[in-house]
Amino acid sequence: MASRQVKKILVVGGGTAGWMTAAYLARWLESTAIQVTLVESEQIGTIGVGEATVPGIHQFIRDLDISEPEFISATNATFKLGIEFADWAGEGTHFFHPFASYGVPIEDRPFHKTWWSAKSQGYTTGLDKFCLCTQLARAGKFAQPGFDQDSRLAWYNYAYHFDASLFAKFLRGYAVKRGVSRIEGKVKHIQLDAASGFIQSLAMESGQIIEGDLFVDCTGSTALLIDKTLGVGYEDWSKWLLCDSALAVQTSRVMAPDPFTRSSARTAGWQWHIPLQHRVGNGYVYSSQFISPEQAHRELLENLAGALTTDPRLIRFTTGMRRDFWHKNCVAIGLSGGFLEPLESTSISLIQTGIAKLTSFLVDFEINEQHIAQANHLNRLEYERIRDFIILHYKLNRRSQPFWQHVRAMEVPATLMEKIALFRASGDIKLGEQESFKEDSWISMFYGFGLEPRGLEPSIDPEKIRTIMNNMAGAIQKGAVYANAHVEFLKTVVKGKFREYG
Repeated sequence: MASRQVKKILVVGGGTAGWMTAAYLARWLESTAIQVTLVESEQIGTIGVGEATVPGIHQFIRDLDISEPEFISATNATFKLGIEFADWAGEGTHFFHPFASYGVPIEDRPFHKTWWSAKSQGYTTGLDKFCLCTQLARAGKFAQPGFDQDSRLAWYNYAYHFDASLFAKFLRGYAVKRGVSRIEGKVKHIQLDAASGFIQSLAMESGQIIEGDLFVDCTGSTALLIDKTLGVGYEDWSKWLLCDSALAVQTSRVMAPDPFTRSSARTAGWQWHIPLQHRVGNGYVYSSQFISPEQAHRELLENLAGALTTDPRLIRFTTGMRRDFWHKNCVAIGLSGGFLEPLESTSISLIQTGIAKLTSFLVDFEINEQHIAQANHLNRLEYERIRDFIILHYKLNRRSQPFWQHVRAMEVPATLMEKIALFRASGDIKLGEQESFKEDSWISMFYGFGLEPRGLEPSIDPEKIRTIMNNMAGAIQKGAVYANAHVEFLKTVVKGKFREYG
């Protein structure tokens, strides 16, 4: 395939994926003559339940030159320091996955190894006490990270919870203001070039013909272009990730919003709790093999606080990925490219990284087969490594219901088993290319589920190590005490626009 020059880009589908793509392209291409058009229909709904993010969202906002207060005000956002996992390691248990590391190295030894070694010698202070991010979250507080401070104990990251529909609306305004053309209507037919098999144009129900050089499929799980037209297949991962359904519902907010997402294990899956300024997003992700929709509906409603502001909505899905997310002159962004259950809030992140791969490998604004192959390779690695991290949560669970027994006993990918085995043997974490979750995320999971490494050398001077660690934990506790409550910090950001509750 010879390289093809791109002069017109068509984004097909709106929602979060479509308008994130259009907004980013508008900014990226603002000094060029390349035209960006987005085609969507108001008659076609979007899923729009993805309201929790990971820290990479900061880069997206910076790239668009959007201020944090502007973004937070426009989307009713709150801050997110990580995810609390309730009852996953057994009934009544809680542990936290922070966007941060634990402690600082002692005598050039990774802190987690020092801590596990000290624990084997009788030290009882929990690993979570050595993470300011975790302690802030548990106290319902928030402060900006102190990256300008000498002590790495004040270094951590954060993300957001926000209203996905407001985010898409905000980005639509941003993109249109910067020259993106929007066409309302449904696609009736897609015309391919007979010689190359490239997408040539869209025929709309209105009779309009829209031509393009590069097409971005943001049509969700329908995958109108990448699958229905170009026939790029889907790789099904449901043998490892059994959840295939979700019930989503919104409720009124009856308490100050927590600065974290909560994931609570249920009979045959897990329930999310995502606090925004004006409401709470809730849902039950479950396996239909182990619970009926009616039972799931009852269990969800029994575990809600606040009045329902929407009716529970059932969403069916198949976890997996498109075999190639870029094929010929079509790139699949969002659900058209794959779906990983939102246990670690990666849906919006995968939209963002998909856009990044598109712009990185559209070298000199040309479609090139070699660059497409590289982009697909990196996309596969990213999806597979997020997949493994999510499977880990199920594999290490300590619950007794049939669903949980099944996922604990199942065979998992060899790449994941290698990571688990290495940590058990030495406390080491093996990371590969395109890992979205770094060493400390894996450590938080192993610690939370009670998996301990063997073969760690004991400290020669345990009293000295304990003194250093106690001082470290004390400094972190002091930092958490002096921080503002999350809701008070939010009020300083939005300056009077915060939505009170109750």
